[in-house]
Amino acid sequence: MDKKAVKILMNTFWKSGWKSPCGPFSGEEFEYAKSKGVMFDPITITHDEIVQRLHSMHQEPALKEQVITAFLHSLSTKKVHLRSALSSWALTRNMPLHTFGERPALHANTSACGDCNFLRIQSDENYVDAYLNVLNFERFKWGGVRHGWLLYCLMDLELLLQERSDSNSYNVSPFEVTAEDQAILAQLLEAAQTGDPKDSARSLEKKWKDCLPSSKQERDALLEIWAAAGILVPGDTPRNRKGGSHDFVFAAIWQGDDGYHARNVLEYFGPYLPQTSD
Repeated sequence: MDKKAVKILMNTFWKSGWKSPCGPFSGEEFEYAKSKGVMFDPITITHDEIVQRLHSMHQEPALKEQVITAFLHSLSTKKVHLRSALSSWALTRNMPLHTFGERPALHANTSACGDCNFLRIQSDENYVDAYLNVLNFERFKWGGVRHGWLLYCLMDLELLLQERSDSNSYNVSPFEVTAEDQAILAQLLEAAQTGDPKDSARSLEKKWKDCLPSSKQERDALLEIWAAAGILVPGDTPRNRKGGSHDFVFAAIWQGDDGYHARNVLEYFGPYLPQTSD
């Protein structure tokens, strides 16, 4: 990943806080960042085209392992832009090929498209001159914010594949998973098994502070990624916090006695979990 291009992206949107740049972007620095695949011209695309592109990506057998190793690699390296591909992959892995109006949502929560709405994905029928730059900034700054957006899922996964392609190791993951990554994963999982229904997603965020080098916003993003990926799943027990936390979307009503979804954790991270002897 070109560090100069990433710096241009970050400086465009952040200087001791949010800046409010007005697009479309232009100039020598923008052209440089664009040439490195970090910033982009506005995109015009339909929902149906996005679904087609996502479906094609999911046909690639190596995608899942790339997503998982990228996520784990990010834990010790703090390359937070590699994390949200896990939720982007999980949210779209079971998405059928469909058109926006094929099955209209009866009760639209995230989309008028019934298939996207069922998967809790926010989508529009058409995207005209949509800006990806702020989405990629959030991806690099915190690990993403709008994880449930269909357009974000597409950008996120395509950029991960591009980073793999740039590494010239098409069939081998360029994302090394170290013993430190595995140790951090084990600590994150252990912290999630609080067993206390009074613990909320915010409580877990604070527990995670001692597990990995991170800011509060990065831990918030990590919680959302795990919840969207089906790792932090609300159980059937009564919710201790009525209405959940307004700081989160996917993790809003998770609580401590829900713990983590063991089957999904095993599917994603099985080879990287501590091995017990018989």
